[in-house]
Amino acid sequence: MLIGGSKVQIARLSEVLRSGACGARLICVKLATEMAMAATRQLHLGAFMRPVSIHTGAWRYPGALPDANFNFAAIRRYIERLEAAKFDAFFMADHLAVLNMPVDALKRSHTVTSFEPFTLLSALAGATTRIGLVATASTTFDEPYHIARRFASLDHISEGRAGWNIVTTANPDAALNFGYDSHLDHDARYVRAREFYDVVTGLWDSFADDAFIRDVDNGLYFDPARMHVLDHKGPELKVRGPLNIARPVQGWPVIVQAGASDPGRQLAAETADVIFGAESTLAAGKAFYADIHDRMRWYGRDPSGIKILPAAFVVVGDTDEEARARRAHLDSLVHYDSGIGSLSSQLGYDVSGFDPDGPLPEIPETNAGRSGRERIVEAARAKNLTIRQLAARAGSYAGLAFVGTPETIADGMEEWLVERGSDGFNVMFPWLPGGLDDFVDRVVPELQRRGLFRREYEGTTLREHLGLARPANRFFPASDRLVAA
Repeated sequence: MLIGGSKVQIARLSEVLRSGACGARLICVKLATEMAMAATRQLHLGAFMRPVSIHTGAWRYPGALPDANFNFAAIRRYIERLEAAKFDAFFMADHLAVLNMPVDALKRSHTVTSFEPFTLLSALAGATTRIGLVATASTTFDEPYHIARRFASLDHISEGRAGWNIVTTANPDAALNFGYDSHLDHDARYVRAREFYDVVTGLWDSFADDAFIRDVDNGLYFDPARMHVLDHKGPELKVRGPLNIARPVQGWPVIVQAGASDPGRQLAAETADVIFGAESTLAAGKAFYADIHDRMRWYGRDPSGIKILPAAFVVVGDTDEEARARRAHLDSLVHYDSGIGSLSSQLGYDVSGFDPDGPLPEIPETNAGRSGRERIVEAARAKNLTIRQLAARAGSYAGLAFVGTPETIADGMEEWLVERGSDGFNVMFPWLPGGLDDFVDRVVPELQRRGLFRREYEGTTLREHLGLARPANRFFPASDRLVAA
């Protein structure tokens, strides 16, 4: 007798049984094995919370809090709700400039004022005890020593809940805020990012876990033999070290990567613990999932050491029709100025001067992010979309969306998990607080009822929530054995 198994797997097995294809028993045995394996897997859920909603109409939705993106008391309530729902992590994107769009579009953006991630997450660490805290930090416009110190500090303050989303910064206007006349070349940014990762993780390993002996009688605070001076001298970076902070609680904070271009995938396959993907269909999700796992094997990494969590925009209703109506009303709140500004920003090219009801022109290569631009261009060509239609999509959200009842949404998420399109999702809420409350109060219980999501945290660190191993210290591997003992 088969015990457990998802609705998706059971449906597949039932179809095979009806077809008589189980004559040789091989297909049935394979499906039964898959069902047993699926019964042990659960979703991992992050909450995309900077901005609190990616949708440009979110702040105008009836009942929404217009200043939710810049209201600390409200954000503290949101993270407390997410922790009570047992979310893995609270994720903050970041921008090092206002969005690169015309003022006519910028004046309609609820993200024009946002908290700096480290400051906010440090404050939220004191209001929570379990949920992970993931901040975005740029390898292009910051220095490894700064990044290593900030994340090590956040990991200690939160007692092991920090994560670093590595970005190379797509917004070309950011360069103008850091002494550059133009953005750095796209591929060159990824070359720097790869070396940057090595330096930061090397700095985190400056001290053995058992370095700080604090021998009061003999006046010895730490053992100098358990300190390593990095003395890194590379093609892009020169950093002496050591870091002036003890090794993080997690060894290394969780490494997150979100780039979908080929250089981004390479960086993720080599370095990431978590990937925040952007695939909008299950077929694309499965292809991305398989590609990352293949690349990891090539680098000698175990694919089980990474979690792939595509962004998912979720709108809940009492019926599927009501949910679709909610989404339609939300989309109707996107002003054309805002949509065309968002489209131009995502393309890295101003298309506001072209006929709104005409096709998308040829878009030249730029040093802005590539993967987002490529998705827009591909959609425009495949679906014959006008600039006006593309602007509406850019101002709302054109990626993966689950719109329906709690049961419908759970079905969709379950299918992605079972079919190996993802290991979970980075959930985007349509408006705050209602959209978040709908998901926490209605979808999470349905996922828990199906055994697809935890009812309680089993660990205390973000790595433990995600089922990720604590990295060994590359300079003092014996110290991890001492801690384990």
